[in-house]
Amino acid sequence: MVNQHSIPLYQALLQAYEERFSGSRASEPDAIHKLRQNAFHTFQELGFPTTKVEDWKYTNVIPFLRENYTLSTTPQATATELEQAHQAAAIPGMDCYTLVLHNGQLQPAVDTNQLPAFLKVISIEEAMQEPSFQKHFGKIVDAGKHHFAALNTAMFTGGLFLEIDANSHLDKPLHIIHTYSSADNLFTQPRNLFVVNRSASLSIIESVVAPGNGATVFVNGLTEVAVAENANVQHYTLQTANEQLRNLHHTEVSQKRDSVYSGYTFSLPSAQLLRNNLHINLDDEHTETHLYGLYLANSKQLVDNHTFMNHRFANCESNEVYKGVLLDNAVGVFNGKVYVHQDAQKTNAFQQNNNLLLSPKAVINSKPQLEIFADDVKCSHGTTIGQLSQEAMFYLQSRGIGEDAARAMLVTAFAFDVTENIRIPALEEHINKLITQHIPAKQELVNV
Repeated sequence: MVNQHSIPLYQALLQAYEERFSGSRASEPDAIHKLRQNAFHTFQELGFPTTKVEDWKYTNVIPFLRENYTLSTTPQATATELEQAHQAAAIPGMDCYTLVLHNGQLQPAVDTNQLPAFLKVISIEEAMQEPSFQKHFGKIVDAGKHHFAALNTAMFTGGLFLEIDANSHLDKPLHIIHTYSSADNLFTQPRNLFVVNRSASLSIIESVVAPGNGATVFVNGLTEVAVAENANVQHYTLQTANEQLRNLHHTEVSQKRDSVYSGYTFSLPSAQLLRNNLHINLDDEHTETHLYGLYLANSKQLVDNHTFMNHRFANCESNEVYKGVLLDNAVGVFNGKVYVHQDAQKTNAFQQNNNLLLSPKAVINSKPQLEIFADDVKCSHGTTIGQLSQEAMFYLQSRGIGEDAARAMLVTAFAFDVTENIRIPALEEHINKLITQHIPAKQELVNV
């Protein structure tokens, strides 16, 4: 059993809460103050999760938390930092709107006036008086069930509020660049709320980058997404940060009747720790959800994807495909649960996780789950773990294709079930190129 008080960060968080958040703040409504209080008490009870907690069995975060972190950050990035962020997150050939957040803070250098009038984008602090904020904030995620979500709710600083008006369609993707850098070790907790109103549609691309070579940054982020009736959301997350980043992010989605939510998560080298919690609540009939994930990890990287598909109502459909490629000493975790409530009759749910090990030292822990309490459903799930086919390698090489190119081609083909579902051609091409770049020329393959 880990003594929480032996973790310097835990002590620092307790002190920081008392100094900054224990009393009411003039800039925040009383409802937010009460929400922070309740969440902080929950975090005090839960503490940081250990491997004795089932959802954290294969991801030991305690060693990552034992370092000393500062809890303050500079709100505004330098011109050099902004330029590095744009270069690191650039998607060639893609026409889009672009926003930048540095260490969770929306950068004033971005001209939000270029956005259409029906799309509101402001900092989370500015949004607290917005009716949609007050309706949805803290009501989609149940912070009492999640250690890091409780901590974020208690002590969030920075983040983004986004709302699109009813019956509106964003003509091109919104590219949100999250960049992280610090001279000293930093623990930061951004909080986002995306509200998609009735019959609206948009595509969001979130790029997570840490292009500098500074100190370690630990991110505990949380995003709530409210998808109203008949709305359509394509939500892409592309994680390409360097090894100085440790990123834990919880995304909680609520879908209403006839809505469609498509989530795409791409985790690539070389962040030391990536943990993605993606929870979807199908909160009305005739909702449709698609989740696609690809994780390619190298070195000693740890990539953990936890998904939860919560079928609460009848006549809903969900589809989930996650694929992983593990190199070197990397460790991958996939834990996907489909939960079908008793009233969720006529549910159609599919879940699949496939993994490719390219090194004898790589490890994958895969746990697809179905919990079904309705009797008129169609649900299936499965997982596979394998290696590159030596026969396929021989076939390609016998036709004049070099070993390195053949290996990259086979990995790209393996990922095709995920990448083919990307609706933005420039993004699909960019991700395929990143996959190829990260397959090393020399790799000790698993012997069959």
